Amino acid sequence: MLWSDPENKPPKELRDTQEMLRRLSVLMALAMVLAMLVIGVR
Repeated sequence: MLWSDPENKPPKELRDTQEMLRRLSVLMALAMVLAMLVIGVR
């Protein structure tokens, strides 16, 4: 890090994108678990 670098705060768009990706990954994980259960039941 250079002394001229701004504070370690990402811009709002980046934070929003990271939050959306986090939610998406949680949804994907839940969908995978659900799919495994459905496949296991059959």
